[in-house]
Amino acid sequence: MADLEQIGGDDSPVELAPDQASTADRFAQLALELHDSAGVAETVEAVVQFALQALNCSHAGVALAVRGRPEVPATTEPMVTEIYEWQMAGGDGPLVEVMRSRETLLIRDTATEQRWPDWSAKVLSLGVRSVLDVPLTTSTGTVGVMGLYSMEPDAFSVDDVAIAHILARHASVAVATARNEATMAQAVDARKLVGQAMGILMERYGVDGDRAFAILKRYSQDTNTKLRDVAQQLIDTRRLPR
Repeated sequence: MADLEQIGGDDSPVELAPDQASTADRFAQLALELHDSAGVAETVEAVVQFALQALNCSHAGVALAVRGRPEVPATTEPMVTEIYEWQMAGGDGPLVEVMRSRETLLIRDTATEQRWPDWSAKVLSLGVRSVLDVPLTTSTGTVGVMGLYSMEPDAFSVDDVAIAHILARHASVAVATARNEATMAQAVDARKLVGQAMGILMERYGVDGDRAFAILKRYSQDTNTKLRDVAQQLIDTRRLPR
């Protein structure tokens, strides 16, 4: 990718090289797609598809940290899912290392990679020669890892790595936002369910709101069931759990 032209002292607009302008346009389009995504799954799907267009990779995937463990919501090929799941099962490999260290890892050639011999042999048997794993992070921690794969050795240039970092930053913010919105939606839904369940108890037993909530809370604690689930069962069956 060509260098940016020097910015002059006047107010004239800065001209971008054609390849830079194309990349900028792609990122602008990606930002719109991520903003319009309906949830986490749609967000990471947009990320991996963009990676195929903007980077020198043949396959891509995203693994997200969910309750301290990685999950794989989006890959461009089943092969990538297999690579991710194999590392997750064994607890070893660049994905695990990047998730832990929050540092980018570039494997220029799996045929000569010595740090993870079992992993190297596995991905090499699938035809993968180059791997670039980039952490998805926010100020609160690791969101996940974006993995880029190529069938060619030493496929990722310095520019590819730089673009991958920009993409990872976009993806990190978008995933965190989508998760937060999903959590808020679940919280609103839970409050609605609890309110409906309280209404049923108030009507059936003639208790006030405080007493109805106390009943739900007690059943939640006694049965080790989430308050939302207790409310849902009461609404569905008109009975409290045993």
